[in-house]
This record gives sequence, C-alpha cells and structure tokens, in this order.
Amino acid sequence: MTLSASQDGLPAPQRYLAILTIALGITMAVLDGAIANIALPTISRELNASPAQSIWIVNAYQIAIIVSLLSLSFLGDMLGYRRIYQAGLALFVATSLFCALSTSLNMLTFARVLQGFGGAALMSVNTALIRIIYPQRHLGRGMAINSLVVAVSTAAGPTVAAAILSVASWKWLFLINVPLGVVALWLALRTLPDNPQKATTQKFDLPSAVMNALFFGLLISALSGFAQGQSRLLVLSQVLILLVVGWFFIRRQLNMAVPLLPVDLLRIPIFSLSMGTSVCSFCAQMLAMVSLPFFLQNVLHRDEVTTGLLLTPWPLATMVFAPIAGRLIERVHAGLLGGIGLAMFAAGLFSLAWLPADPTNGEIIWRMMLCGAGFGLFQSPNNHTIVSAAPRHRSGGASGMLGTARLLGQSMGAALVALMFNLFDQSGTHASLLLAGSFAALATLVSLSRMTQSRAG
Repeated sequence: MTLSASQDGLPAPQRYLAILTIALGITMAVLDGAIANIALPTISRELNASPAQSIWIVNAYQIAIIVSLLSLSFLGDMLGYRRIYQAGLALFVATSLFCALSTSLNMLTFARVLQGFGGAALMSVNTALIRIIYPQRHLGRGMAINSLVVAVSTAAGPTVAAAILSVASWKWLFLINVPLGVVALWLALRTLPDNPQKATTQKFDLPSAVMNALFFGLLISALSGFAQGQSRLLVLSQVLILLVVGWFFIRRQLNMAVPLLPVDLLRIPIFSLSMGTSVCSFCAQMLAMVSLPFFLQNVLHRDEVTTGLLLTPWPLATMVFAPIAGRLIERVHAGLLGGIGLAMFAAGLFSLAWLPADPTNGEIIWRMMLCGAGFGLFQSPNNHTIVSAAPRHRSGGASGMLGTARLLGQSMGAALVALMFNLFDQSGTHASLLLAGSFAALATLVSLSRMTQSRAG
C-alpha cells in the first residue's frame, strides 16, 4: 500500500489494523529487553554459566539495538519504513525461535544479538510509520498509543516474565514471540503503508555506521560495566576510546548533507529540547523502577507478589493518561502539557522518597499512580513534538533518535541506581528516588521552555 504525497493518513479501518501491527511488534521488542532479567538465575543454572556470564543474555540484546538503531532508521528514510519494519519482524520471529532452541550460553548470546538487530529494526521506524498511518490532525492519538505501548511494556516486563515462568520453562519467554510475531508479520505485509516520499538522494555512509556502532556500543558497555562494578581501568579505557571515536564521529556528521546521527535535526531548538526531556524522563523512570523493588522487599518486607501489585498502579495510570494526552495535544502546546505531566511525575517521585516509616499499601499506591499519570501525560506530547518537528522525509531519523533517547535514559538510570546503592547502601532507594525527582524537575523546566518555540507539526 503506497500513499500519495497529498494523502493524509490511512482511512479508519486500515489505520486501526496498521496501528495494531505496530503495537504488537513494539510490545515484543520492548518486553524482550527486560523479560530475560527475571529468568537469568534459571538460565545460567541450566546452561552451566556463572551469574556474571549470564548478564550477557541481557547486555547482548541491548547493545545490538543501540548500535544499529540509527543506521536502520537512516535506511528507512532511503528504502521505506515498511520494508525495514517487515524485515525486522521476520528476523525477530526467527531469532526468538533460535533463542528458545539454544543449548549453550554462547549460542543464546549470539541469538540475542541477532534478535536485538530485529528489535532495532522495529524500534527504528515505528514512530515514522505512525506519522504516515495517522492524519496530521490526529497524529497525537497515534503517538499516545505508541507511548502507552512502550511505557506499559517496559513496566510490565518483570510481571509478564514471572507469569510465564510460573507455568513454563524459560524457553517460553522467547517461544511466545513466534505465534505473536507471525500474526504481526501477516498484518504488516497487508496493512503497513509505504513512504509517500523517500530520501532517494541520500547515501548510506558505512564509516559513519561503524563509528555510530562503536560510540553507542562503548557508551552502553561503559555504563553497564560501571553498574556491575567492573575494573575502573577497563571502564575508564572504554570512556577514553568513546571520546576519541565520538569526536571523529560528530566531526564527520557535521560535514555531511544528510548525517546518520541527525545533528541537523538537533539544530532545531524544539527537537533538541524535546530529546533532552525524553532522556531525563526515562532516566528518572528507570531510577525508580529498578530501586523500588529493593525498598519494598528489603526495607518494608513486602513479598514478591505484593511488590509486583504495588508497582502495577504506575503502568495502569500511564494507560489511562497517555490517550488523554494524545487528544489534548491537538489543543494544548506540547511544552505546557509535557511540563504539567513532568511536574506531576516529579511530585510523585519526591513523595515516594519521603514515604512514612511504615506506610500502608494505600499510601504507596496513590504515589505510584501520580508517577504513572504524570509520565503518561508527558510522553505522548513529547514524542509527537520530536517526530513532527522533523521534515517528513527525515521521519526515520527522528524515530531513531526517539528510540536512542529512551535507551540512553534507561541505561543511565540503571547505572545511577548502582552508584546510589554503592554510595548510600541501605538508603540507596531513597537517594535514587531523590535523584529521579531531580531529573524530572529539571525536565519540567526544559519542557516549559519549549513554549517559547513555534509549535511543531
């Protein structure tokens, strides 16, 4: 299905099937980033691997995504978002089966790298596709659905993993993707539209792709190494190489008409400000979501089931408020709407940090709901602004940057939780929540500053 340049979105019946296709693919890709964490002890035991070695089951997937995300979004601008998404789905389904059939740690790690490339293809162009699927006047609604899927999938990962592991082996964490992926691929082949306008004049620059992979790969590796307490010399060496590669990488991008890392888009003030708020918000979210289970179980002595239930109001509130924000963006400036959401998010995080010594479940739940509501109110308008601020033929680059911002924020958040626990031990969660609230408060100010910029879209 190819839209003409003058056609504004898909008609309603095809639109709903197309957005369902996007939602299925992104749910699988985001879930698989967190779903394996819960099963690591079981997997390492069955594959005769040490806990430290088994961490690569998670790291391999995350690193594969971030090193290839921008390259795939660039190819989406050139070849078509639909083609990249369909290829990504096919690879993701095949490698999910490969993961389930793995009989050694090396085999599973290799399968996770390939699965990460499939997940990156899905994440790199999903918001670019939504820009084609939805009419411009209703783009906020499409972005709200996407924000909702990403937020809920991120938060629900441990719960879904625990549910699967309670009735089946760890292999089903990956096997479940096969039937879901086949349905999504069948829908993708029939419902996704092609780009009405492709960037046929831009060329894929292999040196840029290699430097991009090295830059972001080293960044995630250094953050993960720091979080896991690796040798300071090793982490420092990675940072030094990262800085050298980064200098040459940025310099090359600045001299290109259409760069792989869209530094030209970052020159658009509302785009760069929105990217900054996205990194800060996901960093704050990860600081809270990683540290809170330790507090709930080790300090308040709630069991695992109760902990899961107490965390659930967060994604539930996001589910309610993301669609509301998607409709409000059609009438309210994204800077104001995002600022209100981030202020609510910050208030929720600070209120969690200052919980009473022996809180009731109700006192925890309303604070979780405030965090989720604020996060949902912010994400949809912010993503809408990032995508619509870019020219239509650069939607792939904007989509790739959106995914990169999320992964960077989450990686920073996870590393900072480790730092807070190393520095403050038993008060690590309290410190993490205060830092998360500070990030959200900073993002509030940045978001409100966007009101001085022209409205995107």
